[in-house]
Amino acid sequence: MTKPISILLCALGGEGGGVLADWLVEVALRTDYPAQATSIPGVAQRTGATTYYIEVFPQKRSSLGGKQPVLGLNPLPGRLDALVSSELLETARQIGNGLTSAAHTCVISSSARILTTIEKMGMGDGRKDGADLRALVAEHSHAHHILDMARMTQEAGTVVSAVMFGCIAASGVLPFARADYEAVIGHAGKSAQASLRGFALGYDAIEAQRVQHHFIETVMTPAPVDPVGEVPAAVAQHFPAPLHRMVSLGYARVLEYQNQAYADQYLARLDPIFQAEKSATTTTAEAWPVTEESARWLALWMAFDDVVRVADLKSRVSREQRVRGEVKANAQDLLKIYDHFKPGVPELAGLLPVGLANRLLRWDRARVLQGREPWALPLKIGTHSITGMLALRLMAALKIVRPWGSRYKSEQQAIGVWLQAVQHSTQSDPLLGLEVARCGQLIKGYGSTNERGKDNLLHIITHMVSDLSVSAGGPTLEQQAQSVARIRQAALQDEAGQTLDQALLQNGAPARPVPAQPIRWMKNPRLNA
Repeated sequence: MTKPISILLCALGGEGGGVLADWLVEVALRTDYPAQATSIPGVAQRTGATTYYIEVFPQKRSSLGGKQPVLGLNPLPGRLDALVSSELLETARQIGNGLTSAAHTCVISSSARILTTIEKMGMGDGRKDGADLRALVAEHSHAHHILDMARMTQEAGTVVSAVMFGCIAASGVLPFARADYEAVIGHAGKSAQASLRGFALGYDAIEAQRVQHHFIETVMTPAPVDPVGEVPAAVAQHFPAPLHRMVSLGYARVLEYQNQAYADQYLARLDPIFQAEKSATTTTAEAWPVTEESARWLALWMAFDDVVRVADLKSRVSREQRVRGEVKANAQDLLKIYDHFKPGVPELAGLLPVGLANRLLRWDRARVLQGREPWALPLKIGTHSITGMLALRLMAALKIVRPWGSRYKSEQQAIGVWLQAVQHSTQSDPLLGLEVARCGQLIKGYGSTNERGKDNLLHIITHMVSDLSVSAGGPTLEQQAQSVARIRQAALQDEAGQTLDQALLQNGAPARPVPAQPIRWMKNPRLNA
């Protein structure tokens, strides 16, 4: 009873962390408990982040006989009684600083992730593994509660600090009653009512976990939700059960992207790879990794981003509903949404037949060679208006002519080259086929990023996969698979491709050719003075 109760609050910018700290101090003072709070500004690789450290003495002032406890200004490693955070990686960051203890610290964290800049910059999947973060929390805490605070915040129409306040109240870390917390929030006004709703959701969620201890593991590691639902008959007919989920996801994506014929083509393209893997496997397989990886990246590639796709996504009802939820607009509020577009010649030429597209691209290249900027059309479209929405829906309707466009034809040709390499490699060695299938990960983004990924993939296929003969003293198929894996990983390291070129040379393949760039002559401004 002589040791202060120490709590560290972690909130990102705009989440009301300062208000939450003030609430906790106020509820302590109202109930006659000494308390002190300090804030430590910082950054979280997303936006401004501030940690708030609070100490509450566990005895009332009236029982101290006029003495005043000395409270600390900053947390000490391993001494926290509670760590409360609105984002899972921020929770792990503080645990990594050694502030929590497996002996006595209660960790309360949101399961929500707001990706850091480093995670977004990765050429591959740069996201931190959520399962690893959860395991870290469990290992370095005496008790832990991980719940979806983002969903509760949206449901209550408030900010996450109100939900965190309810979680702290229900955790039992502080010696206050629920009514004491609610009295600090108050009941006057819509803002207070929204905060009370968020408080109640957080309180009830933690209370349920404390009452039902056997349910904690289920909350910590929820069963994955299968978004596929019923497996399409065409998928179930041609592929075994281990492949149903991935192939069904790809099938649904391609079907929604274009039409039934395109979805049937997706399955037809996967079938030769599955047959090649099936014939190359000597035992009864419980998994088909080559076909599964091919199904994943083939669906993403076949549903490539173009102006038609962008217009379709921007004009969906679900998108407006999501934006309304993000800005917390009520049904009676007037919301105006403006979308900015800047299509260039490659985007527009992609919808034209090959002949017209080439003429347009030559015209734009001539402009660039003359020292002018590539042509582009800046647009600002109000998708809240009838004319703006109509313009986007008309553009989205052009998907019926997409198969006649030059972009569609070039993408299908490149896809065919990759799939043929996957099939050919799998027939020689399933491990090599798996690595070639994983090279589909290089195709991502749009514009120059997408073109660069395709060039890298075709370069790898040409110089690492086209010749699979094994000669005396040469690399084995297993060594070739390892080389492809190293080169693929190098291609995902940096956008400029310097790491890729080094990996190509180290594995016996030539570096990528240097693309031609126009020479621009600039006038010396001093000569005009």
